[in-house]
Amino acid sequence: MLTGAAFMWGVMMMAASDGEELAVFSPAEGGQTPGEMMVDYLQGQAAAAYARRAEAFEALSTPEELHAWQEARRAFFVEQLGGWPERTPLNARIVGAIDADGFRVERVVYESRPGFPVTAALFLPLSDPPWPGVLVPCGHSATGKACDLYQQVCIFLARNGLAALIYDPIGQGERSQILTDDGKPRFGSTMEHTLVGVGSSLLGTNTAAFRIWDGMRGIDYLCSREDIDATRIGCTGNSGGGTLTSYIMALDERVACAAPSCYLTSFERLNEKAGPQDAEQNIAGQIGFGMDHADYILMRAPKPTVILCATHDFFDISGTWDTFRQAKRFYTKLGFPERVDLVEAPEKHGFSDALRQGAVRWMRRWLLEIDDAVVEAESTVFTPEQLYCTPEGQVMRVDGVRSTFDINAEQADGLIAKRKAFWAEAPKAEALARVRAVATIRPLADLPAPEHESGPAIERDGYRIEKHILRPEPGIALPALLFVPATANGQTCLYIHGEGKAADAAPGGAIEARVREGYTVLAPDLRGLGETQADWGASSWLELFGPDWKAVYLAYLLGKPYLAMRAEDVAVCARFLAQHAGNGAPVHLVAVGEAGPPALHAAALEPGLFASVRIERSVVSWDAVVRTPIAKRQLVNTVHGALQCYDLPDLAASLPEGLLTIAEPLDPTGQPAG
Repeated sequence: MLTGAAFMWGVMMMAASDGEELAVFSPAEGGQTPGEMMVDYLQGQAAAAYARRAEAFEALSTPEELHAWQEARRAFFVEQLGGWPERTPLNARIVGAIDADGFRVERVVYESRPGFPVTAALFLPLSDPPWPGVLVPCGHSATGKACDLYQQVCIFLARNGLAALIYDPIGQGERSQILTDDGKPRFGSTMEHTLVGVGSSLLGTNTAAFRIWDGMRGIDYLCSREDIDATRIGCTGNSGGGTLTSYIMALDERVACAAPSCYLTSFERLNEKAGPQDAEQNIAGQIGFGMDHADYILMRAPKPTVILCATHDFFDISGTWDTFRQAKRFYTKLGFPERVDLVEAPEKHGFSDALRQGAVRWMRRWLLEIDDAVVEAESTVFTPEQLYCTPEGQVMRVDGVRSTFDINAEQADGLIAKRKAFWAEAPKAEALARVRAVATIRPLADLPAPEHESGPAIERDGYRIEKHILRPEPGIALPALLFVPATANGQTCLYIHGEGKAADAAPGGAIEARVREGYTVLAPDLRGLGETQADWGASSWLELFGPDWKAVYLAYLLGKPYLAMRAEDVAVCARFLAQHAGNGAPVHLVAVGEAGPPALHAAALEPGLFASVRIERSVVSWDAVVRTPIAKRQLVNTVHGALQCYDLPDLAASLPEGLLTIAEPLDPTGQPAG
């Protein structure tokens, strides 16, 4: 794990000019960059969580302990998804049919929630019913159910006596949730899934909840048909469909037989190699709780499950084999070792011929009681247009349809009165204790004084800039600039900028203005900002989710929100400043941009630290984030489930009168708030 000691001091003595060096760190020779600090810190936290889970798993022995393990993880999983909505009428209808070579296809629409249609294709055998039914969740293909590889597995199943229902996930096929003016998908599937995930997390749910429920209602549809045997339900899918197969098979007792493909590995290997994926593949706090990939299989044991995997997948194969070994041992302890297996194809990521074959043979073995070696025949797939269930190929072009964002906004509507009542009825101390618990922010009294180093100073006209390093905990080093006026007024200011400590530190800038008034100003980089901006995940996603979105999701998986860690940094830095550069009196706090929400939390939870609080150019409402489909760079400041008990305005209102100033507030797109 990287620590602050891995960094050397930067170049110290430069002229007081536009070219002066305000960086504190330079990387040690052969070492890692400051931008890798957060990734290494979080990986270290994750490693400790993996070790705790491994120790607990090894201690399992009796059937009672195995069942308790299953139930604890199933309950946790459902809770983190926010529970299930009401099972409303499916309003299912067949909108067309196609007769093909050795099978038949029905184009189907059902509503997983009112006004929320799911477009699907049901591939049916030509043999006499009733048939087993297999749910086929799609991977991240733009065409959804029409993707050739996913059609091929459905055809293979239907020609071998099993009905296959394949449906479009949100963000794919006919179910893009955000369209351009001419009706085309505006974003790719993973980006749209993550946009849905930002608001969902604030509500205490997840993009996965939409996708799992769509699948469960698909099983409801299969079970409603007289030609499907409801006691013989299978599930198989690849990649993102492997993720959904893993989730659904763990949570829906009706899935008698499962074959997830090209997904299951282990979090340890996934995070060492590819890193966290899009929103639905990250369940809040699951690593911290001790729920790993293997648990998706263990939760359903001893029901038949085969892992389909590829040797050269980015879902690391060594993690897959570790998961399989755990599953085999668990099934063996339950007395059914033959019910879990693995098929490894010497391929790259994808639903290859060998893996489709493995899926169909497994389904025939357990759902038809036929254990043979069927081989896939050549087939011709349909065009997306041939499988359309809507007139224009997009559900959002149909009148009366709701989007995921509409549903989240409706859920947010229902929480407004709940929050209002909570803050009206609960004593302030109790309400703030609840905020602290939800956000997982520790009291300042529980946080040790940071280790501290200082180096030479930069001289400017009328003041000097000292460079400091604060280490609030092992693995975290916060570079900071301390602006010391020649004539001090005895007051201090903690100045935190979302773009880093140097953003307003130039001559003539906002920090200098305060220094010339006599304030001693500390400008630190909170963890993951400025010099310590996480160097993991930078991509085309930067505008919407920030360059550190993968690190943010790893923290989310650990149950350690970035906001919480940064709020603790604010409190620790304020205390340090009061003691080091002042007389212990409260400090004036200024927070700009991305630093605003964590600073507001610190001020609300530790108001005695601050003489005044000024939040500039920052988002002021999480409720607004939920209602903004294309919210920009809000992921880093989400707290899972926060809106169930508080919003940012509740924190603002909790502060003593006159303490807080909010200047130039922004909406969730980064524009001035109306």
